[in-house]
Amino acid sequence: MKKSFNSTLENFHTSLWQFHTPVPEDIALSFIEGDNKRILCQLNKLSPYPAALMKCKAYWYILINKSLRAQLKIEEGGKLMVSLEKDHSEYGHEMPEELQVLLDQDDQGNELFHALTKGKQRSLVYLVTKVKNSNSRLNKSLAIIEHLKDVKGNLDFKMLNEKIKYYNNLGNVW
Repeated sequence: MKKSFNSTLENFHTSLWQFHTPVPEDIALSFIEGDNKRILCQLNKLSPYPAALMKCKAYWYILINKSLRAQLKIEEGGKLMVSLEKDHSEYGHEMPEELQVLLDQDDQGNELFHALTKGKQRSLVYLVTKVKNSNSRLNKSLAIIEHLKDVKGNLDFKMLNEKIKYYNNLGNVW
């Protein structure tokens, strides 16, 4: 089920959250299933992207990052056509083949990965998905699984970044 509405680009003017588009409450509530607020959002004619419905005191909204604003060529107060549909994907992104193969082959890594919160799983999948080169995706996937085993599932992104750098420096030895 897809729902569309007109909105504007707004700014909270805080250091943490900034640009966003408000979502009418009835539309937002129609996409929420329990604590799952994941959606696919299309702004104007851009490709849909995974997002989450968020709530401030006054209204529901979707964050819009700098890259999307540049593609839209829009400033605060600018008009948006917003189309939303429920994101039924397991991780909010397509699971990279390289990570899936390693999870399938490593029972302990698979167990530790799936013991993480959905948000942390989604973050790790995104870390691998955003890499274009297959060898780099494989190295990043290896680093993630080894990190999870090293820390017994207590994800530490600073340590993970160091592990990723280490695996990147190994090059294409795999």
